[in-house]
Amino acid sequence: MKANLISLLLLAALLLSFAPTVILGASCSVTDLIPCSSAIFNGATPTSACCAKLKQQQPCFCQYLSNPNLRGYINSPNAKQVSSYCKVPFPDNC
Repeated sequence: MKANLISLLLLAALLLSFAPTVILGASCSVTDLIPCSSAIFNGATPTSACCAKLKQQQPCFCQYLSNPNLRGYINSPNAKQVSSYCKVPFPDNC
């Protein structure tokens, strides 16, 4: 439990260090994906809030994948499962 909290806090700090940008009218702020953190890190079932944020952030996936600090999280097996569960297509190539 304590390790998960520390991991979540470290992720939040990492995410907050990135300035949001705008792509195709979507505000690309990886911190918006925090509702998905337990699903991505622990394999928990994604919440409806997670799926909603994932759909909003879909235009930003390639931007996140191009960032070496985020690529491992965004491209992880759990993240792909969350994407599939939420019916949000994961980009094949960026």
